[in-house]
Amino acid sequence: MAIKHHVLTGQQFGSQAQAYLTSQVHSAGADLVRLGEWLAEKPQASVLDLGCGAGHASFVAAEKVAQVTAYDLSEQMLAVVSAAACDRGFSNIQVSQGMAEVLPFSDSCFDVVISRYSAHHWHDVGKAMREVKRVLKPGGTFIMMDIVSPGSPLLDTWLQTIEILRDPSHVRNYSQSEWMQFASESGLMTRHLVCDRLPLEFATWIARMKTPPVLSDAIRAMQGTAPEEVRQHFAFQDDGSFTSDTIMFMAQASA
Repeated sequence: MAIKHHVLTGQQFGSQAQAYLTSQVHSAGADLVRLGEWLAEKPQASVLDLGCGAGHASFVAAEKVAQVTAYDLSEQMLAVVSAAACDRGFSNIQVSQGMAEVLPFSDSCFDVVISRYSAHHWHDVGKAMREVKRVLKPGGTFIMMDIVSPGSPLLDTWLQTIEILRDPSHVRNYSQSEWMQFASESGLMTRHLVCDRLPLEFATWIARMKTPPVLSDAIRAMQGTAPEEVRQHFAFQDDGSFTSDTIMFMAQASA
């Protein structure tokens, strides 16, 4: 089952690699600004971007640190990252392919591990987090950015349903409390936590995943029958656009 999911994830994102490079949602945001600020204090760092996608977090990191390894399941994504890094003049980015749950790196080899908009596709978050802890140097830093579940059972059910209708490789958006537990159980201590809201324009959100019309229509039908609590929280618009919750946190390995 795990291998099948990873194959599906690679297929889903490989065909859309260029779309993610140009996506406004992925190429900009307050979280990227904050990431640059947090990394500015580590100019000599070696950084792993776990589930790098089209490389936007890697590019921010490359401006601040000594070395970046952009790591992803999709060969096509990594090809896009390599080309974009060359175009932007980054000579300190290298790429590596593989799964989040099985990192092909030695123990204690990175000062920082970052991950942005990737973890909701991981097959086993607990295992991936233990791998993060393993490859971090003593006192190293993990920085996570992702869509987050609101926590409420009703709101959570609606979020996970529309996410998987749009993208069959989606596993789960975890809640803030779940993320804090994942970090703690892997041996990391959370130091900073920022919660925010992310507006998503429906047409481009659907187009990035090439969601079939029948499933896109199903999402719109769900929105039309949503309880008021759901409509209010996700701020559903007439064109289907909505707003999701996000989390960004920094956690540290023991020295």
